[in-house]
Amino acid sequence: MKSTIGYRLSEIEQEAIAIFYPWIFKGFQCFKPETGHELAITSLLLGLCGGHKPWQDDPVLRVNAMGLSFPNPVGIAAGFDKNALVISPLARLGFGAVEVGTVTPRPQIGNPKPRLFRLIEDGAIINRMGFNNDGINRIVARLERMRASKGSLKTTANIPVGVNIGINKVGADPEKDYPFLVGKVQDYADYIVLNLSSPNTPGLRDLQHPSRLRGILAAIKDQYPHHPPLLVKLAPDLEDKEVEGIVETVIDAGVTGLILTNTTITRSDDLQGAFRYEPGGLSGRPVRQKSTEMLARVARLSKNQLTLIGCGGIETGADVIDKIMHGADFTQVYSALIYEGPGLVRRIKKEIVEILNREGIQNIVQLKGVAL
Repeated sequence: MKSTIGYRLSEIEQEAIAIFYPWIFKGFQCFKPETGHELAITSLLLGLCGGHKPWQDDPVLRVNAMGLSFPNPVGIAAGFDKNALVISPLARLGFGAVEVGTVTPRPQIGNPKPRLFRLIEDGAIINRMGFNNDGINRIVARLERMRASKGSLKTTANIPVGVNIGINKVGADPEKDYPFLVGKVQDYADYIVLNLSSPNTPGLRDLQHPSRLRGILAAIKDQYPHHPPLLVKLAPDLEDKEVEGIVETVIDAGVTGLILTNTTITRSDDLQGAFRYEPGGLSGRPVRQKSTEMLARVARLSKNQLTLIGCGGIETGADVIDKIMHGADFTQVYSALIYEGPGLVRRIKKEIVEILNREGIQNIVQLKGVAL
């Protein structure tokens, strides 16, 4: 399936969608959350996306990390485009990077439905999707077609594309599966992410333990020593001593960086949404502080030896700046996109630029780690 039929919204049309999205979202609420997500993917496939180009971003937003150039520090996290269907449309919404997946060795349908829940009052989402995806072969075929049609995997907006990889629920062998997946995607990804932290695949989070992680990383290095930048995505629910061991392990193994963080399995008492007790991973506003605290802890431990991507609860330009001030090189959003729609990225970037200009800061990277 092609990622777009070629139509691109005009500036006026983009503004109209941004203005009316609150009403559009209310219409989406008539559908089950997963159906709403499928409609969003379909809309992007039909070309109902922006016409952003990277040189339209203010130079104060440019970030260089992992040997890659990002036109702005706001990426889309894995989980939205699981099957690499809408990379180009997402780039044209103005993201600084697109991460697809999580993709597994074999196709799988994921956990039983319902498995996706909106907590509208909390600005949050709970999911227990279970890595539903088309499998590595079909997704690599899509990436290969994109590269063949464009001359490179990078989209028409020329932004980095990451691939997030994970294991199947049944019949998994992590020390074999992760190297296998790295080998499959290494020619098509600007960076690769090992997802070891989803709470929705039994036993997956145990792979974060340094002894298991060390074995997986060694197997990858042994089979594919010259892969693209490799990152590990961590859970926000780790104890301090576990985090210390993980940071030491990934630095010793030559891993490029960490994504902080995935969803949380904890629930605070102040959640209001009717589905707050549903099992699964909680994302969005309630996880913001927890993920930022872990980001800061890792930044102190790693001492600039790792690239850090801040993820969790980002809704505003100030949120992005806060992540960077606590040690992030780059950030990712997801839940807020569901609630605000395609205008989110443009608004966040505008707010960042306004803050930086007001403070007389020439580039956002000057703020990295200042809160530490």
